[in-house]
Amino acid sequence: MLEVRGVSVSFGDVEILRDVSFMVSDAQTVALLGPSGVGKSTLLRVIAGLVDPNTGDIFINAKDVGRVAPHRRGVGLVFQDNALLPHLTVRSNIAYGLRQKRVPKRDRERRVADLLNMMRIEHLADRKVDTLSGGEAKRVAVARTLAPEPHVVLLDEPLTGLDSEIYESVITDLTSALKKSQASVVWVTHNLTEAKRVASAIIHL
Repeated sequence: MLEVRGVSVSFGDVEILRDVSFMVSDAQTVALLGPSGVGKSTLLRVIAGLVDPNTGDIFINAKDVGRVAPHRRGVGLVFQDNALLPHLTVRSNIAYGLRQKRVPKRDRERRVADLLNMMRIEHLADRKVDTLSGGEAKRVAVARTLAPEPHVVLLDEPLTGLDSEIYESVITDLTSALKKSQASVVWVTHNLTEAKRVASAIIHL
């Protein structure tokens, strides 16, 4: 479970967020909806521990994580640009977080194989990520984020830039994978139709 409690963020004299509070249960997806510049991505970075709020607290599974390092929060973040490691293969990108957690090799290989299958990218396992299409790269980014089984998954405009046919395929597989993960999910979008499709609750910023 994720709880955002009274979060406000200002950069200098510019107020980005004011007193934002909401909760996301396990296995629930909540959409953050709003135009560019209203602080959606900033809020994701606060939850992930990449930006410190001026005021407010973040709780994950009832624990205040304000002083917990980003890599120890149990949060996975899918960036809009995917942020894949270009020098690694698809398989190695997905395994990256598992290696960081020192998951045993056999368990790591099993988890990667499961995710390759879940995201329907087994045939890409040994490809370098800089050779992938936009839809393929998005599938890899999601698989990499889910690999360490985070408690919270944050997605920043995950489907931006995909053409309609690829969009339909990716959104179907992505929402299915998120449900199976049982994580608390925050999905940022500016698209109301997308928000209604993926989320059980919508927060307007």
